[in-house]
Amino acid sequence: MSCTLAFAFACGAALAAAAPQTPEPGRPRRPNVVLIMADDMGFSDIGCYGSEVRTPTLDRLAAEGVRMTQFYNTSRCCPTRAALLTGLYSHQAGIGLMTGDRGYAAYRGDLNRRCVTIAEALRPAGYKNYMAGKWHVTRHVAPTGPKHNWPLQRGFDRFYGTITGAGSFFDPTTLCRDNTYVTPENDAEYQPERFYYTDAISDQAVRFVKEHGERDRDEPFFLYVAYTTAHWPMHALEEDIAKYDGVYEDGFEPIREARLKRARALGLLDASWAMSSIPKPWEQTANHAWESRNMQVYAAMIDRMDQGIGRIVAELERQDRLDDTIVIYLQDNGGCAEGMGRQSNAEKIRGKSFEPLGKDGLQKKIWPPMQTRDGRAVRTGPQAEAGPEDTYIGYGRGWANVSNTPFRGYKHDAYEGGISTPFIVRWPNGLPAKQRGAIDDTPAHLIDVMPTLLAAAGASYPQQNGAEAVQPAEGVDLLPALRGLAVARPEALCFEHHGNLGLRAGRWKMVSTYRKERPISWELYDMQTDRTELRNLASEQPERVEALARQWRQWADRVGVQPWPIQPKQR
Repeated sequence: MSCTLAFAFACGAALAAAAPQTPEPGRPRRPNVVLIMADDMGFSDIGCYGSEVRTPTLDRLAAEGVRMTQFYNTSRCCPTRAALLTGLYSHQAGIGLMTGDRGYAAYRGDLNRRCVTIAEALRPAGYKNYMAGKWHVTRHVAPTGPKHNWPLQRGFDRFYGTITGAGSFFDPTTLCRDNTYVTPENDAEYQPERFYYTDAISDQAVRFVKEHGERDRDEPFFLYVAYTTAHWPMHALEEDIAKYDGVYEDGFEPIREARLKRARALGLLDASWAMSSIPKPWEQTANHAWESRNMQVYAAMIDRMDQGIGRIVAELERQDRLDDTIVIYLQDNGGCAEGMGRQSNAEKIRGKSFEPLGKDGLQKKIWPPMQTRDGRAVRTGPQAEAGPEDTYIGYGRGWANVSNTPFRGYKHDAYEGGISTPFIVRWPNGLPAKQRGAIDDTPAHLIDVMPTLLAAAGASYPQQNGAEAVQPAEGVDLLPALRGLAVARPEALCFEHHGNLGLRAGRWKMVSTYRKERPISWELYDMQTDRTELRNLASEQPERVEALARQWRQWADRVGVQPWPIQPKQR
């Protein structure tokens, strides 16, 4: 069975006029879909991909489903979300970079109308659509709008989460319920004894599933759960942090080696692939106690997320709907080596005081907020111990390298460490029993998720979005691969972010890393023999490099890539 191109679904009426589709007599019930995305986590950060972090729910989903080993993202949060939601390359959706407007169609920082979201495509097929978590695909974030690209205006029936990206886990910036800003203290619908954003996302997701079962049980649903775990700041609850006491005190190297060994034993990595180098040995790293605490908190964040996913799974089981639900887990990019919060701000905040925000006041800054809701200054750097709400710290390059074991590169990069992360699919009623616990090495991409879900739902990819013609989707249907069959991809997968370029065509991969005032310089790797990208073959195979570079340029021209650094377009 060959793959079906996403644009093969491009039939049907305009979204605005489309009538709900009902299953044909004798047709199996349309599956529910739970799409779970984590934030800033590497290839080896969950147990079923080699980690020491306790993720029993994700491990169960993997054991009862399919794990993909070569699934690709865009290397950054906004572009990944745009590609995931629309089935297009992020540039085609208008978010080739982040949410700033550079004036070019591919870099407007806002989902355009020439794309549709998964929710908009599933709605005509009778789906109710819910979202909990991080949106981050619009530049319009003010509480008064415009709101044309907020979730409820892009196909979702209910929304709880944040419109922007990162922020405090104890007092999130841009927290919304449906179309209205709320705070942890004034949200009349959710007042837990202790607010923690990961728990809030999980609790609202469970609530959406529960209420759907009570009100619309005969209709299928799509639930998009977009955690901010484990993006900086390193915020976690002490009971979860305590689980990892002493685990990271010996530093980077032993954790990397143990993860590599487990990933090989699990069948995720070929034993012939060597480990990438470490940026700085533990013995040359300062502030050991602080560094190990940062990773301890990072692990606790992942642990807490897994607990929440467990509650979502439990609610599906309670309703006897789990096996007829497609549950997907993925991540937006690899481990993050950014230096956020790693320099001390002690002098800057010395003697400063802040007015408490009160229950209705909104945080004005996204990263970092300079105060807690009760008026304390937020602390950064090695004098601050990660975890509490009055800190704002990233875990740094050394631990990001551990997260990405065994790959090189980080978030932002086109190396495997930046763009290759876990992808798990559990769907017992739609996948053959022989695939239970299977590992699939098919190269795949975010753009494949929409055509796969539409194929599973028997839904059509729309040709129109109101008055706008919708661009044909780019991906392929992955159901054959998930069922143990081959998938033929007619074109190479391509990448661009911050001037970092990539291309994957069969066994070959090309990478170019941006360097100021340096022309594009392609590296070539054989992914069958060297997936950790340690042996550059470009000088040995110049003709192959030239041919693949030509393919990348054709793609870049087609989707609207601009040279980096992008010069804002005058309008």
